[in-house]
Amino acid sequence: MNDYIIRGTAANDQVRFFAAYTKDVVETARQKHNTSPVATAALGRLLTAGAMMGSMCKNNSDVITLQIQCSGPIGGLTVTADSKANVKGYVNNPDVMLPPSKEGKLDVGKALDLGVLTVIKDIGLKEPYSGQTHLVSGEIAEDLTYYFAASEQIPTSVALGVLMNKDNTVRQAGGFIIQMMPYAEEETISKLEKKIAEFKSVTYALEHEHTPEKMMEDLLGDMDMKIYEKVPTQFHCNCSKERVEKAVISVGKDEIQSMIDDGEPIEVNCHFCNTHYHYSVDDLKRMLEEATH
Repeated sequence: MNDYIIRGTAANDQVRFFAAYTKDVVETARQKHNTSPVATAALGRLLTAGAMMGSMCKNNSDVITLQIQCSGPIGGLTVTADSKANVKGYVNNPDVMLPPSKEGKLDVGKALDLGVLTVIKDIGLKEPYSGQTHLVSGEIAEDLTYYFAASEQIPTSVALGVLMNKDNTVRQAGGFIIQMMPYAEEETISKLEKKIAEFKSVTYALEHEHTPEKMMEDLLGDMDMKIYEKVPTQFHCNCSKERVEKAVISVGKDEIQSMIDDGEPIEVNCHFCNTHYHYSVDDLKRMLEEATH
């Protein structure tokens, strides 16, 4: 099954939902960053959420960034997604290792511990919109549920899951975001709350061969559910040698001159996809010329 996101509504448009299957997205991130199992789980959850939140954007040029700064050993995570559900991200400490939680699961909450979640939406306005909330559990899904309620005043249920194989490759990954519209009736809300309370987990559903469609069917099937769109999602970084070169030029003439004086080629690394770019001393001289013009 290829990675994809579905989008739809239920209960006469009182509810909107996004549901995703993201196994390849998360496995690609794991390979690029060589993440430990708990770092893969944390990053995978945030990538899945980012892809769905990217697909909520209205304009092609919109970009959404999810950033977690935290006191736990993982140090922080950053994920960026666009409106086509292209998503990329990294963790500050990809090697973090922790014993399993009391339930025998990867202890993402412990890896993050206390911290802040910031959501930045660049939607073509002069200033990007930014909302910030404290982490409530560090498990990411609950933190995003709280963010939507506190920062955007939208009652939301977020569920995210990443399951690993014994060899530390990604076995399953996916999630959903279900939101209540302002005019949702009490009856609809309590019915859905009951359904969500009975829902075991995203990884349990995926392990039992439930597609995103089937997951939503289980939760919203008796509420006149409609699926409007199915879009592919992928781990995709838009870095290139030219783009990274612009970043090098932006450090300023003095900095470039001192690199030239060192007489050594430089290597610049993209945080998001771990691609290494090499620039020779001649490249640096050319950049210096561009920086002076």
